[in-house]
Amino acid sequence: MSASIGQHHLQRPAYVYVRQSTMAQVRHHQESTERQYALREKALSLGWPAELIRVLDADLGRSGAQSQQREDFKTLVAEVSMDRVGAVFALEVSRLARSNLDWLRLLELCALTRTLVIDEDGCYDPADFNDGLLLGLKGTMAQAELHFLRARLQGGKCHKAEKGELRFPLPVGLCYDSEGRTVLDPDAEVRGAVELVFALFHETGSAYAVVQRFARARLRFPKRAYGGAWNGRLLWGRLTHARVLGILRNPSYAGTYVFGRYRYRRLPTADGQIQTKTEVVPREQWSVTIQDHHPGYLSWEDYLANQQRLAQNRTCTEATILSGPAREGLALLPGLLLCARCGRRLTVRYRGNGGLYPIYLCSWRRRDGLDTRDCLSVRCDLLDAAVTEQMFSALQPVELELAMAAVAELETRDAALRQQWQRRVERAEYEAQLAERRYEEVDPANRLVAATLEQRWNAALQQLAELKCQGEQAHHEQARVATPEQRAQVLALARDVPRLWQAPTTTAKDRKRMLRLLIKDITVEKSAPKQLVLHLRWQGGACTEVALVLPPSAADQVRYPAEVVEQIRTLASTLNDAQIAEQLNQEGRLSPKGKTFRASMIQWVRYQHQIPAPVLKRTEELTVDEVMIRFGVSRHVVYYWIERGHVNVRQLKPGGPYWITLDEQQNARLIDWVKSSSHLHAQPQSETPL
Repeated sequence: MSASIGQHHLQRPAYVYVRQSTMAQVRHHQESTERQYALREKALSLGWPAELIRVLDADLGRSGAQSQQREDFKTLVAEVSMDRVGAVFALEVSRLARSNLDWLRLLELCALTRTLVIDEDGCYDPADFNDGLLLGLKGTMAQAELHFLRARLQGGKCHKAEKGELRFPLPVGLCYDSEGRTVLDPDAEVRGAVELVFALFHETGSAYAVVQRFARARLRFPKRAYGGAWNGRLLWGRLTHARVLGILRNPSYAGTYVFGRYRYRRLPTADGQIQTKTEVVPREQWSVTIQDHHPGYLSWEDYLANQQRLAQNRTCTEATILSGPAREGLALLPGLLLCARCGRRLTVRYRGNGGLYPIYLCSWRRRDGLDTRDCLSVRCDLLDAAVTEQMFSALQPVELELAMAAVAELETRDAALRQQWQRRVERAEYEAQLAERRYEEVDPANRLVAATLEQRWNAALQQLAELKCQGEQAHHEQARVATPEQRAQVLALARDVPRLWQAPTTTAKDRKRMLRLLIKDITVEKSAPKQLVLHLRWQGGACTEVALVLPPSAADQVRYPAEVVEQIRTLASTLNDAQIAEQLNQEGRLSPKGKTFRASMIQWVRYQHQIPAPVLKRTEELTVDEVMIRFGVSRHVVYYWIERGHVNVRQLKPGGPYWITLDEQQNARLIDWVKSSSHLHAQPQSETPL
């Protein structure tokens, strides 16, 4: 065996690699650890000096399936690659690696640097073909052994889980009895805290709302420690959002035994490390599901309803079929509106000065590059008013029943909160009584112990007094419908649901929750440019269609109606702008702003709609220039004839053009006048009229 060891090997350090897979093996399987440390003596016997023998034991409690968490193995590989190692000592191949990827890489580096591998069976030179082949076979067997071990253990685990007998840590509120059966926690305060979580979620529909209720009521939530020195101890603290989600998603609370909710995948990271990722398995792919396996806090149907509500509350995904929880915004229908064109959810946008004007908008197709315009954009108040009116109509037959249910819900919620506080006070009373008994049982002469127990007793009494004070304060803050007068007030409001809806104490969030109790979703269809059709789908399955006429836009509000434009077009063929304005005013028409018509308004309408100006000159009429050319006289002569009344003239407005009408007698008389006059001189016919 030692024939392969040369002087150049003995001049370099020998590394003794020590590893156990888990800390439990380190604590309980100490013989294996001692055998591995004994390899140092073997290195001494083979000729290595003590100062060149180095023990790597930082990987104790680390699995050999991968090298990610094994710092000493990484150190060993680095030293071998830099030709600083003479031999690697390990009890067996599986101590170095149970992965062929890590094992073969180490063997290749050892072969390149002429480093020996020594185990309990012999000394091997990886550069030698036969030794390298044998070491490779040992590594394959070590990896196969790990696979067989896992397969046997996993097979037994799955077989036991199929019978519902595989035990694992139970969530708070459930525990194992002396016979190993799953039962409800015997602690009434623990059970009350868990029941309150489910009751508040059923009431509010939001995990965050449950956390806020616990925080406002200053209630604690339990957690049972598993493992270590605190194993089995009940710890109380603040309820967090993650805890609420974990409780709501755990089917154990529904009395169902489940195995296979998660699976694990190994994926490479950016830096080349292997990382184990936990994935949630869909409910239909769970390996084992045994309903009614043990007592629970809710039914399986309620559990499924909670999962659906949680899925609808999600807003961090691109899915558009999720309605989301009711929030505090001004719009009442976010999450309920569906676009009839693309099937996506309508979103809420705020516009106007200060962002005070919400609108419902569907811009998914434009954002996806499928269209250049939004599918739909409408003011929130229009849709909210139409849907609210339908809700009032649907509520009329059952107003009184809803009011009674509201009263019962308020009383039940307050009773649950008071009961939870009472249980907390009872626990504090028990701890104070226990501290008192311990103090009374101690020897009075032992002042050191007696003083300590007396301090604990005083602390318990002080804590009890504080809890009673806080409980009374919380009771007064959370009091709801406790007196007959308050009950009568609620019943009176129930007979007038619109007044209850508009009450100052009713928040937007409360209105949204009322709508969601009745309406499942609303499909918005744009049937015309200014008309929508709302398809309301109620929770009971019935559907209602509502036609909604949209008001004109700001531009349409100052736009002249089409019938007025057509009337102006008709009148413009015979009347001027002033006459048209006078005609419209006589008919009692007003502009879009409610003003009487003026000539400038008519002129603007003609310009906007390309209505030509009226041709007011008649075919038989002549202008001043035409008369001047016909008779060969100057323009002054024509004006003289007009002033003296020698011709028939028509003028629409002062300063306007003259339109002259000549009959045969006037025409002949003017011709004779020009010929016989010694003052008039005929003008050339080519004169261009001004």
